[in-house]
Amino acid sequence: MTGMADVVLVEDRVLELTPAPETRRRMLADVIGHREVLMALARKDFQTRYKRATLGVLWAVAVPVLQAAVMAVVFSKIVRFPATGGYAPFVMVGIVAYTFFSSTITVGSTAIVDNASLTEKVWFPRALLPIVPALSNLVGFGISFLVVVLLLPAFGVPLEPRLLLVVPATLLMVAFTVALSLLLAALHVYFRDVRYLVMAALLVWMYVTPVIYPKDLPNLARYAWVFDLNPLTGVVDLFRLSTIGHAPGWGRSVTITVVATLVLGIVSLEVHRRHDRLFADQL
Repeated sequence: MTGMADVVLVEDRVLELTPAPETRRRMLADVIGHREVLMALARKDFQTRYKRATLGVLWAVAVPVLQAAVMAVVFSKIVRFPATGGYAPFVMVGIVAYTFFSSTITVGSTAIVDNASLTEKVWFPRALLPIVPALSNLVGFGISFLVVVLLLPAFGVPLEPRLLLVVPATLLMVAFTVALSLLLAALHVYFRDVRYLVMAALLVWMYVTPVIYPKDLPNLARYAWVFDLNPLTGVVDLFRLSTIGHAPGWGRSVTITVVATLVLGIVSLEVHRRHDRLFADQL
């Protein structure tokens, strides 16, 4: 009986490559079935990133918090923010959320090409690779956001039950970031300019997202459609609603983000289903 069990186990691990793409059900089963590989890759990515750094993961906290502090000092004289707590907590929440997005997209959008040597040694769905940076960056994000939350009372912002909205806000942020990373990583296999397009886009994206200024400023009313169509606006609004309680029009922006995430997720998974077996020829 033991021998037969061993034979069955070996047969279950045989990889069959056919000209036709896998079914959607089979692809999702492969991704879920390799969840332990995903967690191992995320753990290794996190450990490697801070292995030789004296302060380790504290750098992931120090950089966005320092950036937010600088922005708060510089723009507090320009932006008059009427909500409780003033401008400092407003910009800190926005910077921490955007830092997670930008740092994850930068790595995730090129993950398949950058890890070509790994996929040549052992097979697993390449869709896992763009997901790894999002998981490994969650640790730094969590600590950074906790620091911001602990600082809120110092700015006169009370800690209220609305903080529970941090959970759906984080899930939405990760889902949108992963969906976009999956699509960009697949495109980067065929078009290596994606790396540079992402770098350029992130420079602009921060300024079309209400990170350092409120989207309801009177002189920005004519550009309201830009904020509304930006999926990151819903992410930032939901985090602001959970912390400082100020996020005008958050219902509309969050709805747009959810729809954009679903569409991106469906498209990116379909692209990986059809092209995963072809990536090897392009790497």
